[in-house]
Amino acid sequence: MSRSIKTEQIDVEEQLLVRLAYACEIEGLTQAEAAERFGLTRLRVNKGLSDLRQRGILRVSIDSIYAASAELEWRLADRFGLTRAVVVPSPEKPSAVTPLVSAGLGGHLGGLLQDPAMRRFGMSWGNTLNLATRHMQPINRPDLEIVSVMGGILRGSDVNGYEITTRLADLCNAQHSFFVAPVYAGSAASRRMFMEQDVIVEGLEKLRGCDAVALAAGDLSSSLLVRDALPRDVDLAELVALGGVGDIIGHILDAEGRLVDHDINRRLVGLTLDDLRAIPNVILAAGGAHKVPVICAALRAGFVDTLVTDEATAEAVLASCGQASA
Repeated sequence: MSRSIKTEQIDVEEQLLVRLAYACEIEGLTQAEAAERFGLTRLRVNKGLSDLRQRGILRVSIDSIYAASAELEWRLADRFGLTRAVVVPSPEKPSAVTPLVSAGLGGHLGGLLQDPAMRRFGMSWGNTLNLATRHMQPINRPDLEIVSVMGGILRGSDVNGYEITTRLADLCNAQHSFFVAPVYAGSAASRRMFMEQDVIVEGLEKLRGCDAVALAAGDLSSSLLVRDALPRDVDLAELVALGGVGDIIGHILDAEGRLVDHDINRRLVGLTLDDLRAIPNVILAAGGAHKVPVICAALRAGFVDTLVTDEATAEAVLASCGQASA
């Protein structure tokens, strides 16, 4: 059974050590295999396991608040063919899910963006991604470029992709650039005109060259997209009636991970789902019962490589979703 965490802080070091313990002691990985999986040296793995034993966490069983998270990470990765899952403990209060998932994402990005092989990283928008930057320590990566992967909204906000991209780039001492376009064109015909413009063509080509991107998932009730970016001529009730369960970077998906048959999906100016499938590491960060349908949709669509969520959401996803589409 999952255990709740009373604070909105994640002990990243203990969580990593518990992941190592689960990998070696429960899943049977060698220390060399665990080192490769988590991007560590064998010495670091060996010392970490020793530290766990000295602290009394690693015994016959794994006695830690993060044990259930480690097990769920393996189950998610195995069920959906993920490269990685990052699961944080669920809070006692549902309102604290987003801060905790954000903390998990921030810890994950902190290690990922230090890798010199990471040269271009894409950031979407939303409260989860915004808060994730608050849980990261500054690093020095002047050779890294952070790019926004969605068009902007007119209202200035911390959760706007432009602000989040700038903040993350500042944290990394990195370069940054924006995808300057509206999220949606006025019509499918005007979208075709947008897509022929040099600035859009060049911007999309840059986005397709990302080594990894971080995305949030929006439901169709109170998401940023619904609140600030959905065109006024689009009836939300129509999207729901057509089976829409949420959006991923503006694409409205049904429960099976397919685009709903609505004009809004033909008006989006940005990356396609096929573009996402071609990016080496697509990180989806989302938590909460209301996000389960859209998380399942994204997993079934087959473009997610890394999932960041909380224990209760992970368990709901495993119970609700069938095998992800190839």
